[in-house]
Amino acid sequence: MKKILLVDDDPVLVNTLHYRLTHEGFQVITAGDGALALELARREKPDLVVLDLMLPELDGFDVCRILRKESDTPILMLTARESEIDKVVGLELGADDYLTKPFSLRELIARIRALLRRSGVGGTKDGLTVLAAGDVQVDTGRREVICRGERVLVKPKEFELLAYLLANKGQALSREQITEKVWGYEYEGDTRTVDVHIRWLREKIEVDPGHPLIIETVRGFGYRFRDS
Repeated sequence: MKKILLVDDDPVLVNTLHYRLTHEGFQVITAGDGALALELARREKPDLVVLDLMLPELDGFDVCRILRKESDTPILMLTARESEIDKVVGLELGADDYLTKPFSLRELIARIRALLRRSGVGGTKDGLTVLAAGDVQVDTGRREVICRGERVLVKPKEFELLAYLLANKGQALSREQITEKVWGYEYEGDTRTVDVHIRWLREKIEVDPGHPLIIETVRGFGYRFRDS
């Protein structure tokens, strides 16, 4: 039984989500503020954290930043804000995905199950554990990225995205394909998560991120890892 830490200060929403997630077979622990969330995360070692952005004590941004420094636990951030910057900041701090309130329970559960399947990179072929092309090498066993002979620190979803692109080098992959394989849920018209993660990867592995030569943009379609 997978354990979920649900962090939100809205008792009605917490009760609703607790009931539904328990019914779906999850063990659920809850926290109503950021300080308690950190305490429970450290003590209970949840398999996934559902984290609201607006919290007393410590807000969701602070909790996300601290948790990501301490563990690799998947984080699904909830936000009532429509602001693009809030979503980007959440991802930058290490959240693996986000949902904007109001959301459907069905979608939340689909996102949770997708994140819990994150052990599979989703793109490796023939049982390979080391993927390489040009200056980039990805070791899926060690979850390590080497670029131009130097180790590159990447976040969990950046790693999975890079591994998927590299495993399919030379192929043009649509944003729909990338979303389904890396994030694990059906594409719903929002390409920002993919685009933001591509930008971060380029900043880490491209010599000139403004003129990428490793991860190419396929205009109007998606991206391709250059087969060189």
